[in-house]
Amino acid sequence: MIVEPLAIPDVKLVTPSRFGDDRGFFSETYNAETFSAAGIEADFVQDNHSLSTQTGTLRGLHFQAPPFAQSKLVRVLRGAILDVAVDIRRNSPTYGKWVSAELSATNGVQIFVPRGFLHGFVTREPDTEIAYKVDNYYSRECDGAVQWNDPALAIDWGLPADGAILSDKDAQAQSFAAFKTPF
Repeated sequence: MIVEPLAIPDVKLVTPSRFGDDRGFFSETYNAETFSAAGIEADFVQDNHSLSTQTGTLRGLHFQAPPFAQSKLVRVLRGAILDVAVDIRRNSPTYGKWVSAELSATNGVQIFVPRGFLHGFVTREPDTEIAYKVDNYYSRECDGAVQWNDPALAIDWGLPADGAILSDKDAQAQSFAAFKTPF
């Protein structure tokens, strides 16, 4: 397993080794000792699974505020996504900056997004399935979102400005200027 930091070093790409033959492959996608050695300290308590049937489905930019803040380990089971993390840690030198990574069932790459980040993804293929581990439980009261296409963030999703398929919650998300970080 290879763990490497992105341009915001606390966000990490995790590339598990795959051992394949004519039957398929085997891959260890999580190992607490390996993660700890790479500086990832997360005690995962919940696994989530989502299906997006249409290409261009965008989920995000979401966060869970303390005391229910969450770190996430995201991987694609089928299809492909562009995954995005935005730093919202008040005193961070990379506050308001974002990083992204292409994750797919084919490449097997995962992304670790620590607490203190907005998180979102857009599907690149139909019928894309995502699985992700979180290190805290979901709380409706601590749930929040920021506009995916906010010009202050200038995220390149590879979509036209009105081209995303959104939930009502994401369509009504607050601007980054109005957002008050809880981190």
